[in-house]
Amino acid sequence: MRKVFFIVIWCFYTLIILGIFFLFMSIKKGWIGYMPPLDELQSPISKYASQVFSADGTLLGTWSRNENRIFADYDSISPHVFNALVATEDVRFFNHSGIDVKAFGRALIKTGLLRQKEAGGGSTITQQLAKQLYSSTAESSIQRMTQKTIEWVIAVELERYYTKEEILTLYLNYFDFLHNAVGIKTAAWVYFHKKPIDLTINEAATLIGMCKNPSYFNPVRVPERCRERRNVVLSQMVKAGYLSEEERDSLADQPLKLDFHRIDHKDGQGTYLREYLRRIMMAKKPQKSDYREWQMGQYYSDSLAWENDPLYGWCNKNHKADGKPYDIYIDGLRIYTTIDSRMQRYAEEAVRAHVGLYLQPNFESEGRGRANFPYAASLSNAEVKALLDKAMKQSDRYRTMQRAGYSDEEIVKAFNTPTDMTVFTYQGEKDTRMTPLDSIRYYKSFLRSGLLSIDPSNGYVKAYVGGPDFKYFQYDMAMVGRRQVGSTMKPFVYTMAMEDGYAPSYTVLNVQRTYGKWTPRNTSRARYGEEVTLKWGLSQSNNWVTAEVMHMIDPTGTRLVDFLHHVGVANNQIYPAMPLCLGACEITVGEMASAYTAFVNKGLRCAPILVTRIEDNMGNVIAEFAPRMEEVISEQTSYYMIDMLRAVVDQGTGRRLRFKYNFTADIAAKTGTTNDNSDGWFMGCVPRLVTACWVGGEERNIHFASMAMGQGASSALPIWAYYMRKVYRDASLPYKEDERFDIPTPVQPSTDEEESEIEENP
Repeated sequence: MRKVFFIVIWCFYTLIILGIFFLFMSIKKGWIGYMPPLDELQSPISKYASQVFSADGTLLGTWSRNENRIFADYDSISPHVFNALVATEDVRFFNHSGIDVKAFGRALIKTGLLRQKEAGGGSTITQQLAKQLYSSTAESSIQRMTQKTIEWVIAVELERYYTKEEILTLYLNYFDFLHNAVGIKTAAWVYFHKKPIDLTINEAATLIGMCKNPSYFNPVRVPERCRERRNVVLSQMVKAGYLSEEERDSLADQPLKLDFHRIDHKDGQGTYLREYLRRIMMAKKPQKSDYREWQMGQYYSDSLAWENDPLYGWCNKNHKADGKPYDIYIDGLRIYTTIDSRMQRYAEEAVRAHVGLYLQPNFESEGRGRANFPYAASLSNAEVKALLDKAMKQSDRYRTMQRAGYSDEEIVKAFNTPTDMTVFTYQGEKDTRMTPLDSIRYYKSFLRSGLLSIDPSNGYVKAYVGGPDFKYFQYDMAMVGRRQVGSTMKPFVYTMAMEDGYAPSYTVLNVQRTYGKWTPRNTSRARYGEEVTLKWGLSQSNNWVTAEVMHMIDPTGTRLVDFLHHVGVANNQIYPAMPLCLGACEITVGEMASAYTAFVNKGLRCAPILVTRIEDNMGNVIAEFAPRMEEVISEQTSYYMIDMLRAVVDQGTGRRLRFKYNFTADIAAKTGTTNDNSDGWFMGCVPRLVTACWVGGEERNIHFASMAMGQGASSALPIWAYYMRKVYRDASLPYKEDERFDIPTPVQPSTDEEESEIEENP
């Protein structure tokens, strides 16, 4: 009987062993539960945020959907982080193969049987990683037990394919530390504004302490609780032999010190650039059916970009090894831009200093007490109401309510009901109460701006500003928005004349004439009735001289339209006519900067280049971008134009750069102002930099009333001056004020007399 009993016991034991063996084999083979395939085990983290870098190595920002994770390798993480992790989560990590039997037995008895809540868990770091990677939230105890068994098998498999150091690195790269800080690299930046290699013991202990429950130990919301948890981690490091008790006591007395920086794609440097790159890189091949009738101009521009710009639609033009197109949100691409972070900062500071702190207060002061502000006084109340109603119907709030089924009356009532909101000011965000309709008018009262600075020798864009603040004004006025260019068009007219054999010294009669039904006006009558040179006419931005040149070389305007397309203007809705010579057409800031590179680059126009190379998440170069140049004018014409544009600064409408801002540099430039001061432009060229600046309202009916403030020489020129002053003063940059244009000197004899500065002719 006793023998039979032992036989039964051993058979039962053998069946249990065989059952467990069969269970684990079934899990491993994928018969029970989910067992990730080998290729997934070999690359368990497949989603990394893409990073955008400046040319000088500064991280400008990242792109991600839900997981803003940036890979950090083992050598780029502080040893304190690994020590804290092992001491706290798995002290025998280096002595097991994925499952810690001793810890599991302790957890089973103390936690499972004795119900001791503080007994600790039995999961190893490898098991926790397996759980994070492959387990969903369990809905019952039975489901969790099944998941636990599967995690054991996966943990053992992970230990087969990875070293201990690699497993620790995977764990830290995967963990979500809250506040869009996924992975140790992003967490170190968000909470301490550091690289992970630079984390101190206390900082490492703080982050590892969050691993138990990041929401409960959130250092931003509950700092004292997080500090207590940090000190628990320090004590665990003492037990594991990584710290002495004296070191622990000294560190534990220190307060929780954060340098918190919330990650948001709307913040940081180069926000407009990053958004533009995101949009064009992920663009699909333009299909005419996807565009509305009023978007045909955009369809034309996008189609040209798809064919001619290798960066446009890059993610959909190129495919990964698995045949799928690239996705900037999950593929961990590294995009290296042409932007110089120092110059980008100077450009953003210049826009803020002049537009935000000078022009904006003056604009508000000029319109104070005017019922129609920010709209022009010439508009009637009915016209202003119609414009605001149109803006209301184009707003996200209106469309959302309309989709939700609200009636027009209910929507209008909601737009006229005061509500609490946070609004933008140049002094910082402000909490206030106003109606949504009033908020539309409020934001329309802010002047907008655009700046693009480009190296004329290769097209590399060095600075890119699309507006005053991307969070609140997301429409990009650098590479997307088009505005009338005014007198900055005139150099193209004179360029065609130079190509036809005329010279800057050629003279025309400075009188008002009528061409068909068009009679151009001029704000100045200086030298009226005299023979004046073309050089003088351009330097003074004289409309009569420009119109006469246009009449001589292109009376229909057809040739000028073709020339604009030749120098990179993608707008197919520019119609030929004589008045086109004064800038009555819409062009982007980026297109203007690119077109002007031909003057500085000896006749070769450079298309703007924003990215030099793209790397995959392993650092392999998968794309490189070369300059795109085209000869658009002769070298001799470029010399003539530089000579004439220098006269704008030395004796014409840009002369305040000399007497007010004290520049001694060799500068070729052009100011521009459109009718009613709706647009102010300044094109500034130095030997190795072409910079286009624009200032205006969101709509053409929003503008300064006085030309003294609204003309390009007052609204846009100072931005260039502030920007270039900072650029020249930075010894780490290669731009020097004593550089001169590389052209024959003199280009031609000059007979012009100096004139005092005059107002721009709109």
